[in-house]
Amino acid sequence: MSSIARKLIARAELNHDKSMTWSQMLLTSEDLLPVGPDKHTWDTVNFVAFWIADSFNVNTWMIASSMIQLGLSWWQAWICVWLGYGAVAPFIAANARPGAIFHVTFPVVARTSFGVWGSLWCVFNRGAMACIWYGVQASIGGDCVRVMLRAIWPSVNNIPNHMPASSGTNTRDFMCFFLFWLISLPAIWFPIHKIRHLFTVKAIVAPTAGITFFIWCIVRAHGVGPVIHQPATVHGSELGWAMVSSLMSCISNMATLVTNAPDFASRAKKPSAALLPQLLSVPITFSLVSFIGIIVSSSSVVIYGEPVWSPIDLLNMFLDENPSHATRFGVWYIATTNISANSISAGCDLTALMPRFINIRRGGYVAAVVGICMLPWNLLKSSSRFTSYLSAYSVFLSSIAGVMITEYFLIRRGHYRVPDLYSARKDGWYYYTYGINFRAYAAYISGILINVVGFAGATGRTVPLAATRIYEMSFFTGFGVSAVIYFSLNYFFPVRGVQQRFKEVDVAAQEQIDGGKEVKEKDGDDFVDVSSLQSGV
Repeated sequence: MSSIARKLIARAELNHDKSMTWSQMLLTSEDLLPVGPDKHTWDTVNFVAFWIADSFNVNTWMIASSMIQLGLSWWQAWICVWLGYGAVAPFIAANARPGAIFHVTFPVVARTSFGVWGSLWCVFNRGAMACIWYGVQASIGGDCVRVMLRAIWPSVNNIPNHMPASSGTNTRDFMCFFLFWLISLPAIWFPIHKIRHLFTVKAIVAPTAGITFFIWCIVRAHGVGPVIHQPATVHGSELGWAMVSSLMSCISNMATLVTNAPDFASRAKKPSAALLPQLLSVPITFSLVSFIGIIVSSSSVVIYGEPVWSPIDLLNMFLDENPSHATRFGVWYIATTNISANSISAGCDLTALMPRFINIRRGGYVAAVVGICMLPWNLLKSSSRFTSYLSAYSVFLSSIAGVMITEYFLIRRGHYRVPDLYSARKDGWYYYTYGINFRAYAAYISGILINVVGFAGATGRTVPLAATRIYEMSFFTGFGVSAVIYFSLNYFFPVRGVQQRFKEVDVAAQEQIDGGKEVKEKDGDDFVDVSSLQSGV
């Protein structure tokens, strides 16, 4: 290796103990250690604000449209939204629990079930999904910026195109995408315990804009429009499965947030802040945003003669009418509510994969670079393919969540050995076999396999109806099968640390407090400073 290459690598490295081996850095990276008490800043109001901010997005606004197109009436679709997000909220709260109690992030929580090395595959899966979603949301944000700029300078719509047809976009749209991408970068700089302020601001601005849009459309239409009077066009079992498919689309949309729930919960001021606030906020906020979307789209039938489900398309149509300055200001204000960052999950995951070079902040910027390199506007061109891809990926994530939640609540029942989470000692709780828990992988693969045939049907192949029905409930079938298999394998082949009663405690710390056996670590590659690990718990 040339001296220039060595210098570049040295400059890219994070500050760390040069005597540490690669395996030691993978286990004990600073961003993976238990979060210290000074960073336990997320209180009840912050979790509520987070979900208010997260719910006000284009996907939630439009989620009822696919349900109504399946033949449901508006109120049946709205019930599905309530049921779907109400059903997924307990999974979010359950997987967030170890993060809130022990103040560790998703990559570390995954070690308890998949093993200290086996967890890396799960982290890679979640990290890849975070990068993809960053690009997709940046593309949607670019559409919002286009509307916002049109409201200020109508001539923006007439920018000549100088991009080749093979690019999949044009000069105007790419400029708007890049502006949104650029505006989002400063938000990545702030650490997780401080980024809560961004969600607080959006939790005030976004509902204000959404309600203003809601009232504005009703006033223009002189009523709520005909969609709310439209009856269901399917009945019987067809109606039942249409509702199942609809509520499952809500759950699949949240599979990523179920998996990495410990990331935010690790900053919780108290465990209760990550429990009831999430159980209530998720169904309430997402259902209210969906209701606004239904009424606004219904009013658009009166205004334009057809339902316009996308708020971006509707704002563009307003601007096509030679609007007044007041209307332009309203469109600009409403469009700005979609500007927020989505990099925390990628940062937490990537720092676990490359701790020598990446911390949470750098991981967020890596996600931003991947987000622009993946050309997300091409991915969104075929919405059906993209939806099929997301549904398939939710199966992978639900199987991971099934193993993790079963491990915490039913196998070790809240008992952790925090030092073992950062140790490659063979007698550690989470070392299993060569650092991999094959029980977890058997369960994980089983949760995927039960949905494989149904997924083939979703891509256009002919499959049995039963396989299609199983796939339509993919989150529950993937989660349920992986949970049952994992519990059964642990019953017949128990692991170290199986507990008979539920108690959330760091066993190693409790042993020291009780004057029991002192926890010792050997010198060498698996050395861990136990006192530093426990300081944040």
